[in-house]
Amino acid sequence: MPRLITCGDTGVASLQEAIEQLDTQLFDPRDDASLANAAVALRRLANNREFLGNLMIEQLASGRSEPKESGVGYGPQSMVLSGVGNGYFLRANIWPSERDAILAASGSQSFVYGVPHDHNFSFLTVGYFGPGYRSRYYEYDYASVVGNIGEKPELRFIEESALHEGKMQLYRAHLDIHDQIPPESLSVSINVMQADEVSGWFDQYSFDLDTGEITGLINPNATESFLRIAVGLGGQEAFDLAERFGRTHPSERIRLACFEARSGMLETAAARDALWTAAENNGSLRVARAATQQRKALELERA
Repeated sequence: MPRLITCGDTGVASLQEAIEQLDTQLFDPRDDASLANAAVALRRLANNREFLGNLMIEQLASGRSEPKESGVGYGPQSMVLSGVGNGYFLRANIWPSERDAILAASGSQSFVYGVPHDHNFSFLTVGYFGPGYRSRYYEYDYASVVGNIGEKPELRFIEESALHEGKMQLYRAHLDIHDQIPPESLSVSINVMQADEVSGWFDQYSFDLDTGEITGLINPNATESFLRIAVGLGGQEAFDLAERFGRTHPSERIRLACFEARSGMLETAAARDALWTAAENNGSLRVARAATQQRKALELERA
């Protein structure tokens, strides 16, 4: 389960003071000194029982639809409270209960309820208001996973608990899985989010807890999307780039996307089979397994 963080600091900080303290050193959840500094900053901000409500009122009264110069932005569930600096940003998340109209209107998946998932980044969180969402917590070995849909990593159930007011914990990248359950009443959490350019190249998965299978990849990648669109538009230059990236790109996910995009543009089953035969010898276990599945599907079509 996420690592419980004990911090009994009774100080109270404004949002700006919390940002200034976080800016004193790089936010690195793997470093105890950095983590301790972030925990004190987050605890002092959480001890400020007025700042978030005042900020919401200020935003509503201003009528702005764009973030202020201070970096405050917001959406249906989240308010981004700071700019990205020193490898982090601050965020407040709103968690509706099953009785709240916004949950009925938007659907549970809009709030990631009932979607067991891990994270490709670490973040420090504290319950700020309300009883907090509940989670069923699991752990797994990310390094043992290839990343194909339907793969069954070993999921280890840890416990079920709530992020109640004042509780602070560190969600660890590629280790902690949680299946979130709506709180008994509206709740709010505040997070210090790890932000770096590397994390986007690592996969974030959703899981089926009954079967133990990976059911999807839930972190969109702009490079992957652009490749698929470019190849779909039919340009030879894009097709050639996808062929080269499919052989040489360091990301196995991008390699697989290149083969999938090119396969979708081929008109005959024989051409697609030849492409996936080449993919089986690509040097990537992830691509090879997906290629084998694609060839089996083609065989069934022919049969």
